[in-house]
Amino acid sequence: MDMIQAEKLIYEYAKHDEEGNIIGMNRAIDEVDLQVSQGEFVAILGHNGSGKSTLAKQINAILVPTGGTMWVNGKDTKDSKELWNVRQSAGMVFQNPDNQIIGTVVEEDVGFGPENLGVPTEEIWKRVEDSLKAVGMIEYRTNSPNKLSGGQKQRVAIAGVVAMAPQCIVLDEPTAMLDPNGRKDVIHTIQELRKRKQVTVILITHYMEEVVDADQVYVMDSGRIVMSGTPREVFSQVEELKKYRMDVPQVTMLAEELRKRGLKIPRGILRTEELVEALCRLN
Repeated sequence: MDMIQAEKLIYEYAKHDEEGNIIGMNRAIDEVDLQVSQGEFVAILGHNGSGKSTLAKQINAILVPTGGTMWVNGKDTKDSKELWNVRQSAGMVFQNPDNQIIGTVVEEDVGFGPENLGVPTEEIWKRVEDSLKAVGMIEYRTNSPNKLSGGQKQRVAIAGVVAMAPQCIVLDEPTAMLDPNGRKDVIHTIQELRKRKQVTVILITHYMEEVVDADQVYVMDSGRIVMSGTPREVFSQVEELKKYRMDVPQVTMLAEELRKRGLKIPRGILRTEELVEALCRLN
């Protein structure tokens, strides 16, 4: 079985009136099928309200299906007896690191998760050191998280998840509150972790430039997966993406505009270097 597998996944929640009476149901996830293999980097895109963050919370069993099934490392998330195993398999990094950091010292915060898992003390400190090194924050181990920048806090939050040794890390818009440099640092950290630890990475984002290195991209709209494929396959469909209120990387849009003006440039350009090379071949 895949690391993550969803089959006809549905999640509904009740709508209430001003008096608190239930007046109907809202379907946030509508019969989603999803397969993610161990070690893959998968990006899930969508405008606000598309269902992508609700889907992320299903993977960590923060929410459980109201219909269909979500398996994480072969465990059914609806099975309450498997909740501990599901959350050990899939760690979660949220949008705001302040909601995730609880320690007054960086190394204590990173060690909190493995301590709760019952990891022996000697092993905890080894994991803390390895995790902080992996995210480039080892020199800040004795600092207070309150003194760190937003990007540094997010890297500490990622280190805290990595220290629990999950097989999958789900990142729910981890760069939404960061400036461009902070976003680059966090995405670079995620990529390096994936290479070092061979963990599965599921990135929920609305920044197109963050997903050009993904193995697979899924686009959500109204709770459904409406597009899927490699980044090149998805971003080559500029007009289709616009239908779902999605952008494309700036260099992809530039290449598309040049194509419209008659230049013979391939679809799905993802990087500046690719566009330069394509332009040079025209001469």
